[in-house]
Amino acid sequence: MDFDAFYTKNKNLVYNLALQYVQNIEQAQEITQDVFLKAHQKIHTFKGQAKIETWLYRITINTSLDAIKAKKRKKRFAIFSYNQDELTNSTDFNHPGITLENKEALQALFSLINKLPQTQKTALILVKIEGKSIKEVAYILEKTPKAVESLLQRAKTQLKIYITQTEGL
Repeated sequence: MDFDAFYTKNKNLVYNLALQYVQNIEQAQEITQDVFLKAHQKIHTFKGQAKIETWLYRITINTSLDAIKAKKRKKRFAIFSYNQDELTNSTDFNHPGITLENKEALQALFSLINKLPQTQKTALILVKIEGKSIKEVAYILEKTPKAVESLLQRAKTQLKIYITQTEGL
């Protein structure tokens, strides 16, 4: 496999998915680099049972979730070390293509999506934002299609609750 062609074909897929998770351009770029490094190192483990893009989705999701966990650990440490700059900068939402007037609303929506459990968040992002089918998401998450539908329903229900709670603020 020509890795340069593989990278060129899939870099936007990886970057956009990572961006949905971290909502920060620089961090999404770092995740993209990490994903392709991992893919290059682990290409021999790809069994060919699914499309290579599906395998890449799994790597991207896991790498993005690891980055989020690391950032949370760093935040916790920052609280103990009283580093207020890190705490205030961690909520910055930076996503390309968003007009200034929509930025605040989108930031609020993603802050609610980020409150969802990881599996619900992943199912929601893959189906509603990435446009993947329930069957594809089931394969990526190693769940049944019914389980993915259930995750989506619970995510929607929870988002409605979050939105209702925040409307009074």
